[in-house]
Amino acid sequence: MYLRDLISKLGGEAVGEVSAPLTGVGTLERATPTQISFLANPKYRRSLDATGAGAVIISASQREATAKPRIVVDNPYAYFARVAQLFAPQAAHAAGVHPTASVSPTATISATASIAEFVVVGRNCTIGDKVRLGPGTVLGDDVVIGSASELMARVVVYAGCQIGERAVIHAGVVIGADGFGFANDKGAWVKIPQIGRVVIGDDCEVGANTTIDRGAIEDTVLGNDVKLDNQVQVGHNCRIGDHTIVAGCTGIAGSTIIGQRVMIGGAVSITGHLSICDDAVLSANAFVTKSVTQPGMYSSGLPLMPHRDWLKNAAQLRHLDALADTLKLIAPNIKNKGDPS
Repeated sequence: MYLRDLISKLGGEAVGEVSAPLTGVGTLERATPTQISFLANPKYRRSLDATGAGAVIISASQREATAKPRIVVDNPYAYFARVAQLFAPQAAHAAGVHPTASVSPTATISATASIAEFVVVGRNCTIGDKVRLGPGTVLGDDVVIGSASELMARVVVYAGCQIGERAVIHAGVVIGADGFGFANDKGAWVKIPQIGRVVIGDDCEVGANTTIDRGAIEDTVLGNDVKLDNQVQVGHNCRIGDHTIVAGCTGIAGSTIIGQRVMIGGAVSITGHLSICDDAVLSANAFVTKSVTQPGMYSSGLPLMPHRDWLKNAAQLRHLDALADTLKLIAPNIKNKGDPS
């Protein structure tokens, strides 16, 4: 595609034009003359000077930063993502049910759906238009999959759960397993039946080997355009708002309510029965033990440091309680002497 082709599909302003059609995308460091790249972070400004890309996507503030053919847009990173989609469209899959699939006669499956090898579809399931179920996927009874959704290999969706339209569910995901609900009776654990569902909205993506537990009584709910990375755990009765994104290895305990447009970094731990407000940002490795009620960025934990320094700091931490007690004793004396500090 030429720049004019991209502009006609995606908008933006073209400055100059490539001499030969572009065939794909690349990074500033490795792009070839037949590829288009982007500059979104100013710290890569030097890479722009040296790039071999045939064209670049830049912001208005960087408009004159290069003489290369370029597309000027408000959000270069998002524009680049859409350009990449044009150059790498989803693979087409033939409609129909593979002979090795086991499909209940009571299931309703669109004629345009693609059911791969060794898929199991339970009773009364509803499979929408252009859905693809990858090899080895298992759907329990009464599952609903919205149109144009794709479930990769070995996805398991337990009975009664629902997935909206245009979802991407990666390999190994388990949706609707029992939540971790047990009551203690004189030292023994009594299981609480998990009778809720998992309900996932439209345009969601769930990364490989992520698990989303069904609700104990009410449903576990993901809103529209929620993105979960690989190996995320979502506990029972959680509710995650529209456009929220969660990075890998995060654990969300049961009955947590997460608002809209929340950004959660990798390996965040969230204890249960609390809420995270709209537009909060939790940095990687944060440990959330109470509700977040104001938008903004929140962090916890110590950044990486040399081991010797960490040992020294750990030794000092053991004396913090004694230091606090000492300060309580001397603070009144300092105040009584009229010390302005």
